Amino acid sequence: MFPGAHISTHPDKPALIMAGSGFTQTFAELDAAANRLSRLLRAAGLQPGDHVALCMENHDRYMEVVFGCHYAGVIYTAASSRLTSQELTYIINDCGAKVFITSKYKAEQATDVLANTPGVELRLMLDDTIEGYESYESAVAQHSAEPMEGRIAGMDMLYSSGTTGMPKGVLGQFVERPLEQSPGTIMPLLQLLFGMTPDAVYLSPAPFYHAAPLRFCMAVMNLGATVVSMEHFDAEGYLAAVEKFKVTHSQVVPTMFVRMLKLDEAVRTRYDVSSLEAVVHAAAPCPIPVKKQMIEWFGPVIHEYYAGTEGNGFIYCNSESWLAHEGTVGQPLNCVLHICDENGLEVPQGESGTIFFESEAKFEYHNDPEKTKSSRHAKGWSTLGDVGYVDADGFLYLTDRKAYMIISGGVNIYPQEAENVLVTHPKVVDVAVFGVPNEDFGEEVKAVVQPKEMPADAAAAEALAKELIAFCKTQLADVKCPRSVDFRTELPRHPTGKLYKRLLKDEYWKAAGRSI
Repeated sequence: MFPGAHISTHPDKPALIMAGSGFTQTFAELDAAANRLSRLLRAAGLQPGDHVALCMENHDRYMEVVFGCHYAGVIYTAASSRLTSQELTYIINDCGAKVFITSKYKAEQATDVLANTPGVELRLMLDDTIEGYESYESAVAQHSAEPMEGRIAGMDMLYSSGTTGMPKGVLGQFVERPLEQSPGTIMPLLQLLFGMTPDAVYLSPAPFYHAAPLRFCMAVMNLGATVVSMEHFDAEGYLAAVEKFKVTHSQVVPTMFVRMLKLDEAVRTRYDVSSLEAVVHAAAPCPIPVKKQMIEWFGPVIHEYYAGTEGNGFIYCNSESWLAHEGTVGQPLNCVLHICDENGLEVPQGESGTIFFESEAKFEYHNDPEKTKSSRHAKGWSTLGDVGYVDADGFLYLTDRKAYMIISGGVNIYPQEAENVLVTHPKVVDVAVFGVPNEDFGEEVKAVVQPKEMPADAAAAEALAKELIAFCKTQLADVKCPRSVDFRTELPRHPTGKLYKRLLKDEYWKAAGRSI
């Protein structure tokens, strides 16, 4: 399915509504715009399998650009609008983009990448133009809104968020399939697991460029349902959008739950959220108390999955399953799980190890054979680099990312445990826990906290730090709790919910004159 398949039944139905501006694009308008861009790309010489890169904010015309690429049969890379110019240049070159599409909002970076992306043959800019770029609006207006003959379905090649080094492109197998016959992997999940129908209203509070929001929004439109997108997430704005648009389905990350729960009670109860039928969360482990409170508030409509851009496995649970197995991320639906030790041997049930997926999915990290190799088990299974264990009922529990493990005096410590405790403290908005150098033990546990109110002075900061450490020790063993706490007005967290913990860790290790 694709958006144009629905214009015979409901051409004037909104395909996209921007929650902030109220901009609305109907299915007929979206399909026509996508057809124009697909023709433009073909006229520019692009053939199925060629690459296009785009970098924009959550723009009114974002989805038409993506579907235009999809209709043209190209491989499209949606790059984060928060990248540095160096990172964006790297991605444009690494994916081999022949076309680069951006917006006036990104004009400064668009200028920065000009000189160092020689492989780009066509550069388009929405809203205005600068030297080196053509007007997107003028360029597409020269082409017909009618669909091309013999359309081939495109596919995405998205990059990791770069939380642990330069981002890597995840490339699946590109097979030339007619657009009308291309199988969708997300749409069946929306229907079977979350009960979505063409009458659904789906609220997306995250950036379009990230894998889950992009793929889910495209699948919602393929189904013929409406996407409501937030330009930027804010907790009260999310609740207001649910009430205003009578939202039935949504996908969030756990930090969004935390932000909503931190709202004053009067604000939280002001909005009607009874229209919600399924709220899906993923991207990071959710603290048990947080999820319990969300189920109590929203009802048993909370769904969770664990998966990656790589598409090598899908783990899922609904509210009922989670309440019976608190802390789980679910059971495998399309794969077999293997929990392995450092030597690749499977560990007994209940023991933690690296999580490997056995599935039919095939992917590689673009231009990085070593990373591809490191993600594979000798038996061909693949991993996302996470650590976890499986219980007697086959439910998976995440421990943490292997890269974040702290080794203190020979003891393995997973900082996610302390983070999950500290974020529930009423004075904490956000928290990052990681290892810092310790001469006696190698590493010690450090917490960097974004408090609800910054301490007024050093004495207040010391008192709050002691309070948080004591709070952590009421729920975890001493060795797992921070030995010190620092405070920041904001943590380097990506809008998709991922924490740039490596940036913080690097800062502390460099300050100590050490390298990681």
